Amino acid sequence: MTDINEVVKKKQGYTLHIVKTDKYKTNNLVMKMKAPLDQETVTLRGLLPHVMQSSTKTYPNTTKLRTYLDERYGASFFTDLAKKGEYHIVSFSVEIANEKFLKDSDPLLEKGLEFLSDVLLNPNVESGKFDDRTVEKEKRNQKVRIQAVYDDKMRYANSRLVEEMCKDERFALHVNGTNEHVDSITSNQLYEYYQKVISEDQMDLYVIGDVDTEQVERFCDRLFTFQERIPAEVDSLEVKRKDKENVVKEEQDVKQGKLNMGYRTNTHYGDEDYFALQVFNGIFGGFSHSKLFINVREKASLAYYAASRLESHKGLMMVMSGIEFKNYDQAVGIINEQLKAMKKGDFTDAEIEQTKAVIRNQLLETVDTSRGLIEVLYHNALSGSQIDLGHWLEEVEKTTKEEIIAAANKVELDTIYFLTGMEE
Repeated sequence: MTDINEVVKKKQGYTLHIVKTDKYKTNNLVMKMKAPLDQETVTLRGLLPHVMQSSTKTYPNTTKLRTYLDERYGASFFTDLAKKGEYHIVSFSVEIANEKFLKDSDPLLEKGLEFLSDVLLNPNVESGKFDDRTVEKEKRNQKVRIQAVYDDKMRYANSRLVEEMCKDERFALHVNGTNEHVDSITSNQLYEYYQKVISEDQMDLYVIGDVDTEQVERFCDRLFTFQERIPAEVDSLEVKRKDKENVVKEEQDVKQGKLNMGYRTNTHYGDEDYFALQVFNGIFGGFSHSKLFINVREKASLAYYAASRLESHKGLMMVMSGIEFKNYDQAVGIINEQLKAMKKGDFTDAEIEQTKAVIRNQLLETVDTSRGLIEVLYHNALSGSQIDLGHWLEEVEKTTKEEIIAAANKVELDTIYFLTGMEE
């Protein structure tokens, strides 16, 4: 599915993206809202979508809201929060059956868009504040989500690495905010922040499915009207450079050490060498045939897991591994050796071809679902680039060994974080 026909229309206060495809039996409607990560508002933003998805003026409690969805052939509705570069992204997603495949002629697409409009523009607000009981319930849930990161030591170690590596940068902020700020949030304050979000965020509405493009546009023109805005932008290339590698060791009562290493790739989504960086990461640590997996985990038996992943909009690469406490020096040494090997070009044509094939399959697998397709398309809206899927696959395919080596040589170790056990 490399031929994706995305129709993009600028509307009042938002951008409408329509992809007509008969690949899916459902229609997916997703509103993505982008604003800079900000210390003052990160916890409010972490709470807001969960309050908005609990009830609206039309469906004043969760039971009524969910019953309405169930009666629409079990339509699904959920929210999501993410960090992409220096931005905090909120997503509201509705997946609803396509009426073309049903005997009933219920206008489900229109009702799905009406429901999404209701969530966004008709919140459960009285006297200038959100419903108090809903806000208090969701504040308790937010604390649970924040605590869950601490309890999952793999996620915790990655989060701590980012905190240390990106100190004084927006990217260090947690997507759900901080526990100490949750308690002080009031229903009035949250509604004031909602008004700011709805009038200032960059908003992108995706409608994916076997739909009539003109009909979708008519529905959206009727249902979604926002005030015009110039969304806030931040310099995603702003990096607080360190004089030398930062090493942070933290002790907790854990059975397995978590060694996480953070690198500056100096390459971002949309850059000319972005595709070479993707192939580099695949050979280095992105897949099960990669150097980290084979040399750190299998040959040296040093790690329970060892892998790398990219944060393309921020220009970071993270190496994650689970090791015995005593193997710290040896594991760091072997990981460093593998990066040196990449920089010298110590990898084969067979490794390059295998990696390109896996990247291709992974990308095609991702766009096999409408949610995955939206995530791929949103990279462009987020970065202001125009890279279609065909171009992406083509550029990966023609990446040369020299380009991979050049991308590797831009990668610099920034921070090592090691979560170790308590000393005896």
